[in-house]
Amino acid sequence: MVPHLATALKGPLLDLERRILNAQPIIEHWFRTKWQEHTPPFYSSVDLRNSGFKLAPVDTNLFPGGFNNLNPVFLPLCVQAVQTAVEKVCPEARGILLVPENHTRNQFYLQNVAQLALILKQAGMKVRIGSLLPEITQSTTLQLPNGSSLVLEPLQRQGNRLALDDFDPCVILLNNDLSAGVPDVLQRLEQTVLPPLGAGWTTRRKSQHFAAYDRVADEFAALLNIDPWLINPYFATCGKIDFQQRSGEDCLASQVEAILQKTRAKYTEYGVKEAPFVIVKADAGTYGMGIMSVKDASEVQHLNRKQRNKMAVVKDGLEVSEVLVQEGVYTFENINEAVAEPVVYMIDRYVVGGFYRVHTGRGIDENLNAPGMHFEPLAFEECCSLPNPDFEPDDIPNRFYSYGVVARLALLAAALELEVLQ
Repeated sequence: MVPHLATALKGPLLDLERRILNAQPIIEHWFRTKWQEHTPPFYSSVDLRNSGFKLAPVDTNLFPGGFNNLNPVFLPLCVQAVQTAVEKVCPEARGILLVPENHTRNQFYLQNVAQLALILKQAGMKVRIGSLLPEITQSTTLQLPNGSSLVLEPLQRQGNRLALDDFDPCVILLNNDLSAGVPDVLQRLEQTVLPPLGAGWTTRRKSQHFAAYDRVADEFAALLNIDPWLINPYFATCGKIDFQQRSGEDCLASQVEAILQKTRAKYTEYGVKEAPFVIVKADAGTYGMGIMSVKDASEVQHLNRKQRNKMAVVKDGLEVSEVLVQEGVYTFENINEAVAEPVVYMIDRYVVGGFYRVHTGRGIDENLNAPGMHFEPLAFEECCSLPNPDFEPDDIPNRFYSYGVVARLALLAAALELEVLQ
């Protein structure tokens, strides 16, 4: 069954979707030329927001951890895309060493690791899982809620190669975003490491990604003769923030007000009645930590202790000193009267599925990547990565095609970003 999805279909977004559908041959040719010039990340996921007047990415993850949330019908797409991606870096690859996060108590994440391993195995790879946890000193089996199991093994460094007992892989696949830093065991390897170490949060910054996305969105908008704002959120940065010491608040308030003013002008231009808002989030880090939604610059100057503590530290104790101030994009999509946003998954340059992130306790102007969220797989009667010209823009396959186009724009921005980080 397809989850009940309610979307505010109004104004420029419907027109944008129609333009995307009508330009499908041009768009696909444009993407093909871009992938001849740039190498996409091994895999990625993109959080989108559909406000009914705007469709834009708000975050791009280069270490996606929700493969267990994809509809099983998309598994063949995942397998084919993995085969393409692996052949690029190691045509004779037979073995892949998967290095996950250290979340051995997070059953949902472990199911993601198991599903990722299944995809790799069905792509013809021998897959084993090496843990960075110091307490994993021997082969350790973890039982999963669905009745399956996962075997973690201690990593071994042999010269400039990473290995396990009786296993010398061609490719090291990271499903660990390196928020805690790059451990010595992963450095200076002669094997191919995917994604590259520079993609981890030790070096990567969201502001760099959205600066690259600016260039991509402008070129794509010129191709379709649309306003780039319809697919691109404004953003600014503020460095040298210390939420605990309350330093940098003036800089932050100034940037918040600047983004609000620019967004307010666009809302007036397009007749949008809602109040603009901004999302302030750590420039590095993930898991929905270090994020707040504000509608007035004064709100960031009067944070209470709880709010400051929430913003000061993100995953793995990474201290926040730089923040991204991003135009907030409303989500007017909901599933069963709960606020929802689409998340699109890609392997190599291919869209391989997605799901809706749903939160019953959050509003249309809030971050949904928070405790209490759940996921609804995209469940369609047929594969819908390509549009059907006989349908209306708001029909399910065509809506997902539009999502896939905007997600691939973010993917292209990530490719540009990695060229600088590597």
